[in-house]
Amino acid sequence: MIEVNHLVKEFKIPMQKKGRFATVRNLFSGEHTIKRAVDDITFSVDDGEIVGFIGKNGAGKSTTIKMLSGILQPTSGNVTVGGIKPFEQRMENAKQIGVVFGQKTQLWWDVPLIESYRLLREIYKIDNGTYHKNLERYIPMLGLEEVINKPVRQMSLGQRVKSDICAALLHDPKILFLDEPTIGVDVVSKKYLHDFISEINREKGTTVLLTTHDMGDIEKLCSRVVVIDSGHLMYDGDLESMVQKFGVIRSLMIEFEEPVADFQVKNAKLTKSEGNRKWFSFHRSEATPIGLIRSIGDKYPVHDIEIIEPDIEEIVRKLYESK
Repeated sequence: MIEVNHLVKEFKIPMQKKGRFATVRNLFSGEHTIKRAVDDITFSVDDGEIVGFIGKNGAGKSTTIKMLSGILQPTSGNVTVGGIKPFEQRMENAKQIGVVFGQKTQLWWDVPLIESYRLLREIYKIDNGTYHKNLERYIPMLGLEEVINKPVRQMSLGQRVKSDICAALLHDPKILFLDEPTIGVDVVSKKYLHDFISEINREKGTTVLLTTHDMGDIEKLCSRVVVIDSGHLMYDGDLESMVQKFGVIRSLMIEFEEPVADFQVKNAKLTKSEGNRKWFSFHRSEATPIGLIRSIGDKYPVHDIEIIEPDIEEIVRKLYESK
């Protein structure tokens, strides 16, 4: 379990003087301002959960992940990961977590991927049985067969990220921290990653904390989200509740058997008309898709329908605007 209680992280930012000899004066000036990147946040993650940790750029997501993984020391507050204080017990914490930063790698650039894995086996002291079992399982799941003997430098971004996630799980960590793992990754690689993370979570009960700007990652993987902004906790709850609360406008596309003139429907608004198709928007508290379909179908022959749920990215934007 991950426990975060009243977590605060502050950074000292040197004040930059201006004017003549400013560069020299800045070297000897002790003046600084305090930037609070994480401001008194509290949340917990149970064993086996996949939680989306989302927010705008500069919200404090990566800083929080770095404190949970033991890279940064909190200014105040308490953090425990699997009962361990990450910064104070770095070695013990490293054995129980895997970490992937989408823009960085723990692999060696100029050696074949398999050699990086062999080095990690020595670093984490992974027994041969576990090492070979995990490699034989993960390589085909992630589609790494063609790159296992290729230097990391020659890989595409998608191949490199998949290789990094495999590396992070070789020692069977209980907890996996993923910081923007799909940024810039192609659609095919993204599908591999979604399927792989879901399968490892089901199979091994691995706890996953995922930071991302890609709302597709959230929809595919997470049942719960934690939203922060400017270091403050804004929302902590299940994804469906957030959709119900902030995604109040739904859409319905109806394709008719033949062209029909524009018309109005009670408790819905016609937003688009194209050929035999018409799109209607409606508030989830005022109408239901079934009710609208029945009302329209009684008057016009319907060929096809599509219920369009609110976009998760739009829901998050509305959440920010509501604060």
